Amino acid sequence: MNENIDLIIDKKNEKCPVETALEVMDGKWKILILWYLRRDTKRFSELQKLMPKITQKMLSSKLKELESDGLIIRKVYPVVPPKVEYYMSEYGVSLKPILKQLYLWGEEHKRLRSKEL
Repeated sequence: MNENIDLIIDKKNEKCPVETALEVMDGKWKILILWYLRRDTKRFSELQKLMPKITQKMLSSKLKELESDGLIIRKVYPVVPPKVEYYMSEYGVSLKPILKQLYLWGEEHKRLRSKEL
């Protein structure tokens, strides 16, 4: 890695790419939603069950944001009652290695912290 990259970013007066990524992934909910969508399609109610602490309003908002950012796709089926499913877009799939690394880091962090207690 080029350690002078910070200087280049500062000189151009641009945002650091990490800042940009954090803006897209703000908060814990978006990352968790992507984690649960990494393998297969989920319905709204399935996501709610996987994340019982998220409110319906917050889940709806975060799904819309992820869709707007092109990371997930919302598929609506023309049936009654309405059926809506969410899944990762091809662009969203590019985050899978990052999500896996977050998982592995979290696992290691928990292991190390449990040794300290």
